Amino acid sequence: MNMDQGNQTTISEFILLGLSNQVEKQKLIFVIFLSMYLVTVVGNSLIILAIGLDIHLHTPMYLFLANLSFADISSSSTSVPKMLMNIQTNSQSISYEGCITQMYFSIVFVVIDNFLLGVMAYDRYVAICHPLNYTNIMHPRFCLLLSFCPWALSNIVALTHTLLANQLIFCNHNTIQHFFCDLAPLIKLSCSDAMINELVKFIVGLSVITFPFALILFSYVCIIRDVLRISSTEGKWKAFSTCGSHLTIVFLFYGTIVGVYFFPSSTHPEDTDKIGAVLFTVVTPMLNPFIYSLRNKDMKGALRKLINKSHLLPLMS
Repeated sequence: MNMDQGNQTTISEFILLGLSNQVEKQKLIFVIFLSMYLVTVVGNSLIILAIGLDIHLHTPMYLFLANLSFADISSSSTSVPKMLMNIQTNSQSISYEGCITQMYFSIVFVVIDNFLLGVMAYDRYVAICHPLNYTNIMHPRFCLLLSFCPWALSNIVALTHTLLANQLIFCNHNTIQHFFCDLAPLIKLSCSDAMINELVKFIVGLSVITFPFALILFSYVCIIRDVLRISSTEGKWKAFSTCGSHLTIVFLFYGTIVGVYFFPSSTHPEDTDKIGAVLFTVVTPMLNPFIYSLRNKDMKGALRKLINKSHLLPLMS
């Protein structure tokens, strides 16, 4: 800490306490999170490669899925590598600039996931409720716009929180009860008046959750209404099966994020923050490739082709 005028101090670094203070648990945490991170990166990278290399998957749904996979890799990469490095080097410190940067990108990728889930629900709504007009509605320019908007909006949200966080004063306290620099613990750590930060966090968080969720709810109400009109059981099952993977991810995502970002920081303990953060920054990104590959015939076929090609390349060289 660097001394300023009077009794005020400027924090130059923060101490991340991580998931556990017990030394004997650090190796286990390192192995578990390294394994989960590798599965996340490899699984989501395979999804992106399969979509990119298979021309049959060059459709709006898979364009949005590729964006979601990239966001999931980035979300885990924002927090997990730093945590693993801290465990390996027995160092818990992170610079002030590094902490603010980590917070910025963690917000960006969580918000992107949120908006992309709404966009993907709208895509399913158009495909099932307006199949004859699908190609006209989901034309390439509109799809690119739907892909761009989540990235633009998430950066605006993250920039808003970051600019406000830069105004906070941290005095003599620099210990964060978390494994990465999340917004809620930083606000709680501040010794200055954080009422505006809490208010903006609540209003923006409410908006970021409400609008995509409203779009998802509207889309599935319309989908269920139209599917129930289908006379054959096989037709109903086929229509619902295209939504199964997306619905599973929606339940996973919203079930964890609400408890972490929806309420003010002081209303829930640190352990809840940590568990929630692990679920939506590590567990959900790791599970997404399995959910989409196991429940989707086209994706399974594309992944088989990709794996077969990788096996044939050494033989051809």
